[in-house]
Amino acid sequence: MKSSASPPLIMLSAGEASGDQHAASLFLELKKLLPEVRAIGMGGAKMREAGVDIRYDSTSIAVIGTVEVIKHYGEISRALALMKAIASEERPDLLICVDYKEFNFRLARAAQAVGVKVLFYVSPQVWAWRPGRVKKYGAAVDHMAVIFPFEVPFYEAHNIPVTYVGHPLAGKVVPSLSKDAALAEFGLQTAGPVIGLLPGSRANEVKRLLPVILDAVELLACRFPTARFVLNQASSVSDTMLEPYLANCKVAVKTIQGRNYDVLQCCDAVVTVSGTATLEVALAGIPMAIIYKLTPITYWLGRLLIHINFIGLPNILAGQGIVREFIQHQANASNIAAEIGRIVEDQAYASEIRENLQRVKELLGAGGGSYKLALLAKAMLVTDVTL
Repeated sequence: MKSSASPPLIMLSAGEASGDQHAASLFLELKKLLPEVRAIGMGGAKMREAGVDIRYDSTSIAVIGTVEVIKHYGEISRALALMKAIASEERPDLLICVDYKEFNFRLARAAQAVGVKVLFYVSPQVWAWRPGRVKKYGAAVDHMAVIFPFEVPFYEAHNIPVTYVGHPLAGKVVPSLSKDAALAEFGLQTAGPVIGLLPGSRANEVKRLLPVILDAVELLACRFPTARFVLNQASSVSDTMLEPYLANCKVAVKTIQGRNYDVLQCCDAVVTVSGTATLEVALAGIPMAIIYKLTPITYWLGRLLIHINFIGLPNILAGQGIVREFIQHQANASNIAAEIGRIVEDQAYASEIRENLQRVKELLGAGGGSYKLALLAKAMLVTDVTL
């Protein structure tokens, strides 16, 4: 157990690449406010770089979907047991759960049971699916930190302490180079369009979606012979994972890792899997096609449980379908290529999408989400009162 004279200790739990990045940004901001603060927990490379003592590398359990979770159940269970044990034995001053909902819900309940305060960041989207669980989530946390303004009244209606801190990407999607400089550095100068490919940050996403994306690439290359294709490689995706797919593709695809925003500004259109990446593309103002596929059982369960009309975050925020979504059987090469082709050829259509994406950007605000979250975490560290 930690001594009362010790520096404040927080525990961070992130299970996916986006959560790893958000948790790292939070901890860097918190260290500015409380230089002596220490952090332990579960995460990946970004958290480790920020100075978090990683007790469990979450890369191997970054999965989504019923079947995928079942396949990795043993490893996920071991990770959860370890994190529960750490919370019980080391009694951090605050547990900050970042997304990864079901895992972190169980961890939060266990931490609360041993007297650890819990802050949940990127709150469970219970407003979209299984809204009846909101009270259970509320009972397992001391405070919800939400990233969308419409989430506040939902939690307030259930008397759950909540603070809107803003989306962590707002104000951060800023390239380091001019467009011309980026095009030159990446060798993407072309008379034709530059088309970006974002196949996801999880191994199962890449396995399920990259083949159909590359099939669409082959169709687009026939339609636009001078087009260039660039794949934004997530930090959690290895070259080895991509190699067999790219080797079988008849079209040259350039892969670039760690330069997301410089790459995005080079693109005339983007094919992206649903998830946080769609907001990065939206904030960059690039027209896109959103795709996603799940195992059949996960997809049909989702249809029964999800209570919203869209899965793409830009569409959810806009409250309407401002970019096309191709889900499950609709996520085929023909549909994807047709939509990207329309974006490239129909300038009025592309301009309308850009205008709608600008409104999404305005909805997300000017930024500072990580700093606002750090302020909230600091307040919870220095007071025993629920905020």
